[in-house]
Amino acid sequence: MKIIGLLLVPLASMVVLWGVITAVTASESLELRQYQTLWTNLRHPAYRLGNELQRERLASVQLLRGDASSERPALTEQRSRSDRAMEEFQRLSGTSRNTSEAIRKQVDAVDTQLDRLDAIRGEIDTGLSDRLRTVEAYSAIIDTLFDLHRRVGYIDDLPIYEQSRIVIDLGYAKELLTREQALGLGPTTTAERRLFTRLAGNRRFLIDHSLGQLDPSLRETQVSIITSPAYQRMRLMEDQIIAGGSPAGWLDTTESLARSFQEAQMRASMILQERSEPVAEAVLVRALLLAGTCLVLILVSIAFSLRMGGRLSKELAGLRGAALEVAHHRLPEVVAKLRKGEVVDVPEVSVASTTAEIDDVGQAFSVVQQTAVEAAVGQAQLRDGVGHVFRNLARRSQALLHRQRIQLEGMQHRATNPDDLDDLFRLDHLTTRMRRHAEGLIILSGATPGRGWSKPVPMLDVARGAAAEVEDYQRVVVEPMPPQCLAGPVVGDMIHLVAELIENATVYSPAHTSVIVRGEVAARGFAFHVEDRGLGMPDEQLAEYNERLASPPEFDLADSERLGLFVVSRLAARHDIRVMLRDSPYGGTTAIVLIPAEHVTDPPDEPEEPARAPARPIRVVQGE
Repeated sequence: MKIIGLLLVPLASMVVLWGVITAVTASESLELRQYQTLWTNLRHPAYRLGNELQRERLASVQLLRGDASSERPALTEQRSRSDRAMEEFQRLSGTSRNTSEAIRKQVDAVDTQLDRLDAIRGEIDTGLSDRLRTVEAYSAIIDTLFDLHRRVGYIDDLPIYEQSRIVIDLGYAKELLTREQALGLGPTTTAERRLFTRLAGNRRFLIDHSLGQLDPSLRETQVSIITSPAYQRMRLMEDQIIAGGSPAGWLDTTESLARSFQEAQMRASMILQERSEPVAEAVLVRALLLAGTCLVLILVSIAFSLRMGGRLSKELAGLRGAALEVAHHRLPEVVAKLRKGEVVDVPEVSVASTTAEIDDVGQAFSVVQQTAVEAAVGQAQLRDGVGHVFRNLARRSQALLHRQRIQLEGMQHRATNPDDLDDLFRLDHLTTRMRRHAEGLIILSGATPGRGWSKPVPMLDVARGAAAEVEDYQRVVVEPMPPQCLAGPVVGDMIHLVAELIENATVYSPAHTSVIVRGEVAARGFAFHVEDRGLGMPDEQLAEYNERLASPPEFDLADSERLGLFVVSRLAARHDIRVMLRDSPYGGTTAIVLIPAEHVTDPPDEPEEPARAPARPIRVVQGE
């Protein structure tokens, strides 16, 4: 059934695509419908609030220019109307906060500006604000309202959006006219005339630029206003004010034009709102048709895919079973035989299939198996060849070192000069170390070193023999041990194993410290302890080394820095000896070697002649 699931992935993608198309188209319809809701809850209340703030701005400027006692009642009444419009706007805008993040941020910006209204009124009442500052303060609040208009007017339907944007620009032109109205009352200062000139220029540009882009049904009303005698008279008055004059009838003329512009703007906004409703219905119908077509295609595709998927599923299930059989059973058996050096047959993957692609996959898998087996064979041959090289080099070195030791022994007997005798002893010690390294190569090759003992050897002599094969043997302290002995066939490997541990302790500890070797009888045999006073090892590294010592891995030619660890693990595994590392109480590392009881013998009843070193080994000649 998994193959059917895989075949259904593209079908699921088609379903998702269908859902996306439906969602997008429906989203367009919802946005067009939301346009009407936002007009009712945001834009229309914002227009009313803006108009009231424009009248309050004019009344405030009249108060600052005229008699405060006569103008105060009109201003108080206008502030009340502004407060009612502000309360209605804040109430309705609170119900529209589930819209987009951009609209919510713009509503918050309007609320922030409205919070400044009481401070602006206080400055006017106390005489701290002049006419120019008052006009700019109210204008900052109204600017945020027009920013809200522009944000709410955004819609995916391009024609409606373009016309809505132009209508908002014309509404802002009317706002600039009301600013001119407030600044142009009575005599003006230089700063007021400068601002008045800039406002007049911006208003004229907005009107001229917007009229050319309006639809004919929306343009007619605007054109009738700017071609009226009142508008032309107002433009002449603007020129007089810019020149420093104070024309009569300015307030009445601008008030009439502001009302005309306001009525034209509201009429245009209502027309755009009515246009959005049939467009939303058309978008919704198109969404339903498109969704239905996609659904039919998906059902047909599902039926076809299920029919094809059933047959493919059976064939792929057979291929999967054959591949798992090779991977889990037949191939591991081949690798195990290769490690033993046996001749193997390459497993093949065969499955009956009527589909050419599945048959090709089975053949390709067989080729992969063939390549893997050939690589394993090559690696086994390489490892075996390297082992032969190690063994041959080590045997040759052993023969030469054996002859060298015989010559050194004869020279030691003939030497009479103490200095010469000391040099000969050092050479003998160096030869002993070289012999141990040669034995290490034999162990790496998988063979057994040549030296062995026929009789049990005391554990103390084993420890001393191991210390004698280390370069810094002067630092090694071998403590007295119980009289137990080690079986002869194990002596050579044990000396080599303990010597590797002692040498590792001397290398990784300061030169002025000692390495302590002690032994004791354990419940299941005998235990050697090799303790250094070095810096120790991290817990992770200690755990890794103990794992390697417990289960010797295959020798890796690239891991030449851990040859001693590999040799120790091989020797320990050969005689069922346990080697473990742990932290020393003195800060270094302690190596514990636990020898099984089967290799440990009790001391003889009659003491033999004490030996300075382990008994002479018996050379066991082995084939190359």
